[in-house]
Amino acid sequence: MTPQEIAEVRPELVDFAAEMLGGLPRKDQRAAGELYVRGLLTDGQRKSMQPMAARLGIDHQRLQQFITSPAWDYVAVRRNVARWFAAGQPAGALVVDDTGFPKDGTASPCVARQYSDEGASCAADWRLFCPESWDDAALADPAQAARARRRREQARIPDEVRHAEKWRLALEMIEEMTAPGGWGVITGGGGKRPVVAADAGYGDDTAFRLGLTGRGWQYVLAVKGTTSAYPRDAVPETMAYGGLGRPSVPRYRAQPLNLRQLAIASADQVRPVTWRQGTRATRGNPDAAMTSCFVAIRVRPANRDIPRAADGSLPDCWLLAEWPLQADEPAGYWLSDLPADTPVAELVRLAKIRWRAGHDYRELKTGLGLDHFEGRSFTGWHRHVTLAVLAQAFCTMLRADPKAPAPG
Repeated sequence: MTPQEIAEVRPELVDFAAEMLGGLPRKDQRAAGELYVRGLLTDGQRKSMQPMAARLGIDHQRLQQFITSPAWDYVAVRRNVARWFAAGQPAGALVVDDTGFPKDGTASPCVARQYSDEGASCAADWRLFCPESWDDAALADPAQAARARRRREQARIPDEVRHAEKWRLALEMIEEMTAPGGWGVITGGGGKRPVVAADAGYGDDTAFRLGLTGRGWQYVLAVKGTTSAYPRDAVPETMAYGGLGRPSVPRYRAQPLNLRQLAIASADQVRPVTWRQGTRATRGNPDAAMTSCFVAIRVRPANRDIPRAADGSLPDCWLLAEWPLQADEPAGYWLSDLPADTPVAELVRLAKIRWRAGHDYRELKTGLGLDHFEGRSFTGWHRHVTLAVLAQAFCTMLRADPKAPAPG
């Protein structure tokens, strides 16, 4: 935003920042927080502290002192932003995604996002992924462990932050936002919980899918075409007992196929689906409709960790495969445990809702300086990211107000 645009919305920004930063104990801290957010919103190539301070006409030490102050809790600010967003409209989906930061000494953080619909979103919660090489407790080599301890001390990483798979971090964030005693921000429309969506980096992990199911969350998750599964009509068989040894137990006697094979076998069910309106209209597509071809069938994913029923059967779920026109085979695959009567168009809409993550990353990185933080402390990184999320939430508020001069 230009300085003139900032001036026009400054009263709204002051009020919004005061509400989101309301947990800060001192008025001068809240003012410094609004100043930092204003620096993130103001046009400029870099959104690190010195360039922002120069554009704001202040000493960069004022921003530095705010980021390093021990007196404010970034988690409380994220909770405030998430609750503000959830109060405006029910969440339609939770999207789990991650992004990389091109900085020495940091790793790709895992992020869980709350979406109300395709038109608005909120980066609700974040975790910095701790690689195993940064976890001295996970390293058997004493020299490597000692180096990891020194790096952790220099970055001031809390002792409780240890290496964990990204899917575990995702479940942890979902619990933080939704469990009793947590943030209390996720309520779906009509009393329904939102659906969890994620890319194949999460969807391919059986433990993640089982973790969602065990917590009562339904999902639409991208997976690889090599994922094993049986057709919906596959039935476990029990061999006749011959009177010797243990009696036979019901199990699938044939080897499972993979999702690619199962989708190709159902090529006669491919149909076109439009899931949303895009922005690039053409002569042949004046409405900019986002359309492709899909096949949706019921399958039984096969993995030894998936619990079987008493009859030995595996639970069935949706396999959604995108099969573009003129392509020889599908180009993308999703598994979903939504009910069997779910319309295919709804499956497609939820499978494709992750486009919002890419949109938000572009805005957060190119416009709001998400990855411009030059500090090296764990807490400083989290505070900068939290304030970038606050800045994006303010932009969302302006876009929703037809009277406000909303940013592009």
